[in-house]
Amino acid sequence: MIRPAERASERFAEGFYRMMASARSLFRRHARLAVAAGLFALAGLASGPVSAQERAKDLFGAEKLPAVGQPRSFGFYSKGCFTGGVAIPMDGPTWQVMRPSRNRRWGHPAMIATIERLSRDAVADGWPGLLIGDIAQPRGGPMTSGHASHQIGLDADIWLTPMPARKLTPSQRESMSATLMVDEKTHLVKDALWTPAHTRLLKRAASYPQVERILVNPGIKKKLCDTVTGDRSWLRKIRPFWGHDYHFHMRIGCQPGSTGCKAQEATPEDDGCGKPLAWWFTEEPWRPAKNPDAPKARDVMTMANLPRECQAVLDAPSPPSAEAATYRGDGTPVAAAPEPEPQPAPPTLSASDAAMPAAASAFAPTPEIGVPLPRPRPGK
Repeated sequence: MIRPAERASERFAEGFYRMMASARSLFRRHARLAVAAGLFALAGLASGPVSAQERAKDLFGAEKLPAVGQPRSFGFYSKGCFTGGVAIPMDGPTWQVMRPSRNRRWGHPAMIATIERLSRDAVADGWPGLLIGDIAQPRGGPMTSGHASHQIGLDADIWLTPMPARKLTPSQRESMSATLMVDEKTHLVKDALWTPAHTRLLKRAASYPQVERILVNPGIKKKLCDTVTGDRSWLRKIRPFWGHDYHFHMRIGCQPGSTGCKAQEATPEDDGCGKPLAWWFTEEPWRPAKNPDAPKARDVMTMANLPRECQAVLDAPSPPSAEAATYRGDGTPVAAAPEPEPQPAPPTLSASDAAMPAAASAFAPTPEIGVPLPRPRPGK
């Protein structure tokens, strides 16, 4: 006679083996977590949702080389990834890359081409040359520190410090401080530092049709609003935002072939010098955040938060070396296939649609000025 306890044991064993078989199947198809979750649930040890998923920023931050394939961006500027990335050379006749140890000189070929073009045009306009900050990680994705955006290869930071006449050493590129252009108390530009050449540089960047917006400190926007005469139409692309007081953030639009890229809402048609700018010179923008300890978006993202294509981006093969995937202007690097035929315009994603849950703040901690990173709202 089979006792109730033995019958229960048999049912337990049968359930256990069924669960283990299912877990093995899930493991082959997805990640390392399915078996762990099943076993914890079986043993009654799980007291809440399993939170052992690897953070997306760690996975993408570990990639040293881009994903071979056609240049394509997936997702939004603050939640995505890209394939076919290329690196801007460390040095060019009209630019130098800063903070090379971060390995953030990668981008969509269209972004890299735009930076190189800006460097040449800026020199023709009287700017000594560009010091290039962060563009993106080799495959994009959330960064290990600093930025909320820069995830799909279509963002780039350009220092407001002119390039020196000499070639900087590797050590100098890591340690040289950027010039802080804005007074942190008044939020106004330091007039002793601002020159007409700064205005020409921003105007040139805004003149390119592919550039959709340029983020600057509100003080810099105000300086432009107060001083630009003649054609002011380009000012609509200059958008005020926290930080951005030692560099400007240049963003281009979704590129042909990137059907999974979600466009940002267009900037208003006016010059942006009215009431929206005046708000930045009230107390409201500078009040400390109500929840300064809330996690930042990049720190809570897992692969489940990113477009499904991003797993394939992580799994894609790499080029043989960074040199093989370095943009050379007229040549086509191995990591970049020819551009596909133009595709329908990508869908537009509003700021609210692109946001992470309210508990996740996209602002990063205030960094030291000597190592430029985005400077956020106070209290973060």
